[in-house]
Amino acid sequence: MKANPEKITKLLKIARGQIDGILKMVEEDRYCIDISNQIMSTTSLLNKTNREILKAHMGACIKNAFEEGTEEEKEEKINEVLSLLDKIN
Repeated sequence: MKANPEKITKLLKIARGQIDGILKMVEEDRYCIDISNQIMSTTSLLNKTNREILKAHMGACIKNAFEEGTEEEKEEKINEVLSLLDKIN
């Protein structure tokens, strides 16, 4: 992974803490809207983490493939990105 591991780890640990908090809210039968807001907050944080990872991937792996790779490697990187785009909601 080309992204900063410390930054990614920190973000994921925060998300894990948020998920633990959401589970506690559910167990305590908290207000639905409050739970939903926390879920959206966690989703946003996970999306931010994913963007950081993909940004690093594009800046290193994809860039390297287009600067030094074969046509097959370039095509593989394009297909990887297209596959990810297909998964975006």
